[in-house]
Amino acid sequence: MQSKVQSILSELKKLGNEKDRQGMGRFGINIQNAYGVSVYVLREIAKKYKKNHQLALDLWKTGIHEAQLLACFVEDTTVVTEKQIESWLKDFDSWDVCDLCCSNVFDKTAFAYAKAVAWTKRKEEFVKRAGFVLMAALSVHDKKADDSVFITFLPIIKRESTDERNFVRKAVNWAIRQIGKRNLNLNKKAIAISKEIQKIDSKTAKWIANDALRELTAEKMQQRLKEKSSKQ
Repeated sequence: MQSKVQSILSELKKLGNEKDRQGMGRFGINIQNAYGVSVYVLREIAKKYKKNHQLALDLWKTGIHEAQLLACFVEDTTVVTEKQIESWLKDFDSWDVCDLCCSNVFDKTAFAYAKAVAWTKRKEEFVKRAGFVLMAALSVHDKKADDSVFITFLPIIKRESTDERNFVRKAVNWAIRQIGKRNLNLNKKAIAISKEIQKIDSKTAKWIANDALRELTAEKMQQRLKEKSSKQ
C-alpha cells in the first residue's frame, strides 16, 4: 500500500504548481503542506480508486493537504470508526479539509448527529466549525431524516452565533441556511430563530441572521419550497 501512496504523492506533486498553491492561500487555505492541486483534479484522480479504507488511512497519515482531501474521496464510509473521525478531526488545519471531510465522510457515519452537537461545544476553531458543517451537510444529504432532528440544531446555532472567528461564524450561517432550505416547515423555523439571533447585541450574530434571512425569505426561495411541498 505504501508504494501506491508514494505513487499518488508523486502524481500530486507533478500536478501541483506554485501559482495555484498561492491562490489557495489567498482563499484562506493552509498551504504549508500543499502542492497546489485543485479539488476538481483530485475528484478525477479518486475515480481511479475504488472505495479503499486502508488507502484513505495511509493518504491521511502523509499530512499532505491534497492527499488528505483525496482520502476523503476514496474512503469507505461503511467501516469508518468513531476513533478514526476523532483522530482526523484533530488534524484539521484548513477549512476545505474540514468541509470536505465532514460532507464526504463524517456525515455518512452513524455518529454524525451526535458529533454535530458535541463538536459545537468545543473551543477549537476547526472542531467547532466541523460541528456546524455537519449540520449543513446532513441537512442536504440525509433526505429521510425527520424535521425534529434539525429543529434541535437551531438553539445550538443561536447559542454559538456570537463566535466572532471567521471560520466558525461562516459555518454557523451555512448551517442555518441549509436547514432553512430543506422544506417549508424548517424554513419557518430557521427564519424565526434568525430573527431571534438578529436581536442579540453582537455584530457577528447580526451578520449571521441578516445574511440567512436575506436568502431564506427571498421570493424565489419561498416559491421553490412551496413547489417542493406541493409535490410531496
